[in-house]
Amino acid sequence: MTTSNDSARTADLLAADTGMGAVTLRVADLDAMTAYYRDAVTLTVLATDPTAAGGAQAVLGRGATPIVILQHAPELRHAGPREAGLFHTAILFETEADLAAAVYSVASRYPQSFTGSADHLVSKAFYFDDPEGNGIELYWDRDRTEWSWTHGQIDMATLALDPNAFLQSAITEEALAGTAGRPATVGHVHLSVGDVEAAHRFYVQQLGFEATTRFGPQALFVSAGGYHHHMAMNTWRSAGAGRRQLALGLGLVRIEVPTADDLGALGERLGHYGVRTRDDGRTVAFDDPWLNQIHVTARG
Repeated sequence: MTTSNDSARTADLLAADTGMGAVTLRVADLDAMTAYYRDAVTLTVLATDPTAAGGAQAVLGRGATPIVILQHAPELRHAGPREAGLFHTAILFETEADLAAAVYSVASRYPQSFTGSADHLVSKAFYFDDPEGNGIELYWDRDRTEWSWTHGQIDMATLALDPNAFLQSAITEEALAGTAGRPATVGHVHLSVGDVEAAHRFYVQQLGFEATTRFGPQALFVSAGGYHHHMAMNTWRSAGAGRRQLALGLGLVRIEVPTADDLGALGERLGHYGVRTRDDGRTVAFDDPWLNQIHVTARG
């Protein structure tokens, strides 16, 4: 039986086919960062613009899909380690072999950038820091039929995952030879925030994601359409952090909804909650409570 409260909550949710778009990073050394994401992470330079507003930029991705946009901002400082901002950008690969090829590439070229690996039950993940300290997760999802849910929360864990054993079992010559053209997307974006309860109010109650799991006052995972998470927020190193100052690191998070109607509904919902937005008819732009910039567009 569907109640009026259930119907109202459904109307307040982001569309099931919502996904993440390219993440913009403000960088001090555009050439070095471009080389890392191109040569190590195995992305392709899709476009460059030396005269872009806000600074020269490079767009990197796979196929026609942008994944990371690097914006040159050498005048800015690095954010402090306990400030709000990016925890990591998570790049999702379609196969274990493609993930293995990317992990092998980063580990071979920048071995010091490896920070860990884990089996999360829903996925296998490998973690790195780029040359300017921005976190990166490279991961592959198990099929949704293998995911487990308990009382409305996705079952995730952090289990040991030996990177050498994974590479030995998953890597293929085909994937190593053709990494640049194989599909990959931004699977999720993980933020450092000052307070998880405030993150829940904003990202769930106002923006319209559903909470998929929560670790007390330390971390929140949210998604649309039953994914394990499109975004996450934690206070592991940023508890109590206030609003961000303009700095190197995270510049912009992009969310993609399926249709213009979905975009219009989001704008109306955010207005209802008093969230200040900038809407040019194609993009609804706004800031979260820590001044992380978010742009939402209709896909296509």
